[in-house]
Amino acid sequence: MRARHERLPFDSALYRDLFCDRDTAKLFTDSAEIRAMLLVEGALAKAQGGLGIIPAEAGNAIHRAALEAQIDPGALAGATGENGVSVPALVTAFRAEIGDPEAAHYVHWGTTSQDIIDTALILRLRQALLRIETGISKFCNLLAEHSQVHAQTPMAGRTYGQHATPTSFGAVTANWGQPFLTHLDRLEGLRPRLLTVSLSGAAGTGAALGPDLPELTRALADALGLQTGPAPWHSKRDQIAELASWLTLVTGSCGKLGEDLLRLTQTEIAEIDLGAAGASSTMPQKQNPVGPSVLVALAHHTAALNGAMQGAMLHPHQRDGAAWFTEWLSLPAMIMGAAKAVHLAADLAETMLPNPDRMAANMEGRLGLIHAEALSFALATKMPRPDAQRKIKEFCAEAQAKGTPLPVLFAAAFPEIDTHAATASLGQAPEIARAFALAVTAQAAAKTSA
Repeated sequence: MRARHERLPFDSALYRDLFCDRDTAKLFTDSAEIRAMLLVEGALAKAQGGLGIIPAEAGNAIHRAALEAQIDPGALAGATGENGVSVPALVTAFRAEIGDPEAAHYVHWGTTSQDIIDTALILRLRQALLRIETGISKFCNLLAEHSQVHAQTPMAGRTYGQHATPTSFGAVTANWGQPFLTHLDRLEGLRPRLLTVSLSGAAGTGAALGPDLPELTRALADALGLQTGPAPWHSKRDQIAELASWLTLVTGSCGKLGEDLLRLTQTEIAEIDLGAAGASSTMPQKQNPVGPSVLVALAHHTAALNGAMQGAMLHPHQRDGAAWFTEWLSLPAMIMGAAKAVHLAADLAETMLPNPDRMAANMEGRLGLIHAEALSFALATKMPRPDAQRKIKEFCAEAQAKGTPLPVLFAAAFPEIDTHAATASLGQAPEIARAFALAVTAQAAAKTSA
């Protein structure tokens, strides 16, 4: 029997390679959850033994058993359905695995189910966030290469789907990547607030956990490589909501890449070749932009789940079931979706092939009208700005009526103005591209030296 949560399509044998990052998904199987909870139970018992809260021999025995025990998730299903949590059944099964009735007596001493489940979640989130961070770093490095190489590769800038003014492909890739540098900074700030143990007992007071709860909490945190928080967080879920928001920002930025690639790979535009694309069942000529479509879908899905996660901050009194269950239903899918999104984005950045010739042709193909703003400012050196704007509007209408490029009409009317110089500028686009590439290098160096 497979040990897993049924979180389709993330756990679907059919769809998992479309929507799911397999290595991250492994952290959210039933087996991984049970393993993490046992690690917490074992580390807690050893810490309690070391502080004399329970016999040291019992603490060591429980810790050893927790590293070796194999418990079938399916055997816990019935009791979990009745209790709403898996820990009571897990503790019963674990005690049977220990084989020492005296030591087994001290399993789960003074703690509560939420302490174990939440701390086990944090252990898995730590690994998942590291994987997401690795994907973001790879993505940024690849975009930095594109930005550096194509800092001055001209292409049409588009607003409302229409040609606006020229930009460069390097500036476009920098715009895709820049938010992720901020996401990495946000993650560094989030980690200390998120990666903390939960140890506060049934109602958050730690009444049954011994005379020095802060000391025990520090010992458990040290054993698990986590931190201690400023207060019990059974019903204080702001750091979990913050994580959900961060995941939504990450997948949203990936979705922005997807939206742009869907348009830039359109047959009529064709400024980027994805390098690898999906096949149609009936149209042999098609190369469907599957990857970009997945990025957009994951962004929408994560944003929808984030609404549930923000609502799940409302944990009444000292503990709550409904809000907690909402987290269980939503957060794993958000984590798996974000991990898939960043690694897929990196794959797309690695395989996509820009087409500079097509970019240039598209930009100039509409009679050079994209240069209207630049030419109006060039003309404003010769006449008042309103008059220059009015004259360029007349030229635009004439260009469309006669099929003569706007720069040609302008050069004929104002030979004293260097038309080529006026239309060759990309503004700050090259500097934007190079600045991003430098920022990626600087952030990586800072992380290495930290």
